[in-house]
Parts: sequence; C-alpha cells; structure tokens
Amino acid sequence: MAVRGLRGAVQLREDSEDAVVGGTKRLLKDMLDANGVGHDDLVSVLFTATPDLRSAFPAAAAREAGMADTPLMCAQELDVPGALPRVVRILAHAETELPKRDIHHVYLDGAAVLRPDQAARPGGSE
Repeated sequence: MAVRGLRGAVQLREDSEDAVVGGTKRLLKDMLDANGVGHDDLVSVLFTATPDLRSAFPAAAAREAGMADTPLMCAQELDVPGALPRVVRILAHAETELPKRDIHHVYLDGAAVLRPDQAARPGGSE
C-alpha cells in the first residue's frame, strides 16, 4: 500500500463560520468518496485558506466529521494579487492501493477554474 496525496479546493460564497465549515466538510467528503478512502486510511491533512477567510479553521470541519485521531494542520495561502478569493484547499495524505494516475482530485464551485483539467474528471466538480 502506498501513501498518495489527494488534492482539492472549494470557493466559498462568503466568509462565515457556516460557509467555511460546510464547504470544507463537503470538499473533504467528496475527495474521500472520489478515491474510495475512509477516515482510517488518512495519514494527515493540510488545509489552507485564502487570507480573506477568517471566520473558522477549516480543520474544525474535519474534527466535526469525526477525524479526531488524524493529524490536521491549517495554514494561510499566499496573498497574491488577483488570486481567486475565498478558497479553502486541502492536501490529504492517504494510504491507498490506487496508482497516482487513478487519484481523483476535486475542485468544487468556483475553484474549478484553478484546475480545469482536474475538474472535468469524475468527482472533480459539481
């Protein structure tokens, strides 16, 4: 079994606790479902948020979803002029039998513009 990186991002409509937690939960669930990965398969998860998101920690969504025994970390994205606003990104490290080419990265809502090549794949966009 290998450790693989699962990537995803979601653009939120607003900076509110409900939006951050709800959007992060939805993204994380879609990422795990798209790759057949369960909580027990996770090694660690890194969450980032753009500087305009300050209402909640994205990792709080994972804790609410039952990931109390998975190492989680939040960080702030670089404040690059012209960057897509209100985006939560996730890099999850998981044990899986899937080869790299079969990993599905998930980009939801407005974040689909970040990786149009990935958003068109199964599980890539709603």
